[in-house]
Amino acid sequence: MANMNRNNLPEGDGVVVRNTGSSYQVRLDDSREVTCRVKGNFRIKGIRTTNPVAVGDRVSVSKAADDADYITAVLPRRNYIIRRASNLSKESHILAANLDMAALVMSLRDPVTPTTFVDRFLATAEAYSVPAMLILNKSDIWDEDDRELAEGLKILYEGIGYDVMEVSSVTGAGVEVLADRLRNKTTLLLGNSGVGKSSLINAMVPDANLKTGKISDIHHQGMHTTTFSEMVDLPGGGVLIDVPGIRGFGTIDFDPIEVSHFFPEIFRISTDCKYGDCKHVGEPGCAVRRAVENHYISESRFASYLSILDEIQNPEKYRKPF
Repeated sequence: MANMNRNNLPEGDGVVVRNTGSSYQVRLDDSREVTCRVKGNFRIKGIRTTNPVAVGDRVSVSKAADDADYITAVLPRRNYIIRRASNLSKESHILAANLDMAALVMSLRDPVTPTTFVDRFLATAEAYSVPAMLILNKSDIWDEDDRELAEGLKILYEGIGYDVMEVSSVTGAGVEVLADRLRNKTTLLLGNSGVGKSSLINAMVPDANLKTGKISDIHHQGMHTTTFSEMVDLPGGGVLIDVPGIRGFGTIDFDPIEVSHFFPEIFRISTDCKYGDCKHVGEPGCAVRRAVENHYISESRFASYLSILDEIQNPEKYRKPF
């Protein structure tokens, strides 16, 4: 059915490999790539996101009367990762769809990746049924304190059940092992600005030639170098989905009762709470708060959990970067 040039007949199905904001690049099942647009009325069919089509989506493509290619349908998604669209927005933004893995690239300095950012990412991955892992980049610039912090983060997050890998895109340490870990998977690779995500992709995919940026001397934050979302093919199989760096990870549409479900260690212990609907914010007989006091649950993780609850109840406080 592919490559029919008569008006209104389908080009076929394919996967979205690039989203520039104004157009989409679709790799059809016959390996051709076509540039597509989305009709205006497609955007308002009950879709509460700023982008009804995301990289990784499988879509149907048709040629219209103006001889342009249009995405006419998004096929059912296996899963996706979503975040609040912007600091002032009540809308959501789909980062990528149909994922085998979501990997957060983080750094311990220049810039520091806050644990609140990490935990919001992990909670969102849990909420949308996407396996997640953490990548500690820039190991080449760590001092003794950084290495101690990295070991503490590994103990914390691996203890919960997440893979944590140490890499350096500069020296290549850990890069080959990471690439092998992600081979034959569709992986969303994201991180806050300046963590070296583009450099890491270039290290894993030498011909990717992604633009890299410098760190601001004033704010010690990265400046955006990736301006749109796209797929990058991994040598030997699999793809990385590269998205622009983000400064905050705003959660959206979380039910207060369900937030603890997205923190596996909190959820496990919550079964021992006196009340089945315990939110762990001061109720009597709370096993979770007791576990925090006894250091069975990390104080930083519990603080992240409480911040999400607080955001749900007081959203106006969080209309700023985290």
